[in-house]
Amino acid sequence: YGATTTYGALAQALRARGIAAAPQAVGGAVGHNPISILIPCHRVVNSRGGTAPGWDGQRNLLENEGVPFHRNGRVVLERCLWQPDGEPPDE
Repeated sequence: YGATTTYGALAQALRARGIAAAPQAVGGAVGHNPISILIPCHRVVNSRGGTAPGWDGQRNLLENEGVPFHRNGRVVLERCLWQPDGEPPDE
């Protein structure tokens, strides 16, 4: 809750576990997630902290979870990026 990740970080975590994955494949899977209530796809952003184009509700969901945004509309990844090792972001 209140953490985000990137398509690339998810792909890297999958590759570390022996699962071939590219950021684009992760993006396709996230974009076709039929159970978004159970798998929180709104927490996945691009490598610069950008939200999904055309999905205005993504920012609202993230802000409701306490995810901070820069003035330019991008997520402050330095404060809320999920680490593949499961550790919370550094404060």
